[in-house]
Amino acid sequence: MLACTFFGHKDCPETKYSNILQAIQNLITKKNITTFYVGTQGNFDSLVYRALCCLRADFPQIRIYRVLAYMTKGNDTIPDSTLPEGIEFVHPRYAIDWRNRWMIERSDYVIDYVTHNFGRAAKYVNEAKRKEKNIIRIF
Repeated sequence: MLACTFFGHKDCPETKYSNILQAIQNLITKKNITTFYVGTQGNFDSLVYRALCCLRADFPQIRIYRVLAYMTKGNDTIPDSTLPEGIEFVHPRYAIDWRNRWMIERSDYVIDYVTHNFGRAAKYVNEAKRKEKNIIRIF
């Protein structure tokens, strides 16, 4: 089972939606990727999740996991969400970092929208490169 995760700037513009959609569709049709891990912070993650939900209509075999860094409060529910095993033992200050590393470890591919070489998105794309993951850049 091949998997993909995503890292991008929280201020990713709406104009990148079609590029994201196309990159994901290519992974499904050409690489047989069926598992997708996406975070829940920022516009890039929102665009990715929207694209995945759109593609699920044509590719019902795909599994989408919105990987949470924090437990939801009260009766709040987030569709397609999951908490990575072990995150309950991580201090909240480090939860996003821990979650991002968890997603990298389980993925073969990373789709990224990184326009500068600083910040968390760039940090995790570099980590994925060090771990020899296949990187697909959205421009």
